[in-house]
Amino acid sequence: MAADISDRVREIAEARELSESEVFERALERGLEDLWTDLVLAQYLEGNLEREGAIERVGRTKVERVEREQAVVEEDVDWGLNA
Repeated sequence: MAADISDRVREIAEARELSESEVFERALERGLEDLWTDLVLAQYLEGNLEREGAIERVGRTKVERVEREQAVVEEDVDWGLNA
């Protein structure tokens, strides 16, 4: 696993003409952004964060997408319970 990561980092660095440390920095930033988005959306769906607060933190598009996804899941559950 560690060798795979090192190989990938090296390949990305070479392809993008970056240092390996820059690749790690970008990966960390991207990963943290995803984790932050997941946290904010979970707080919103659980009712611990208001809609406008979620929009301010992650943007309207992401909030609307998660609302649509939640509605689809709820429809599937309702269908499954009433089939």
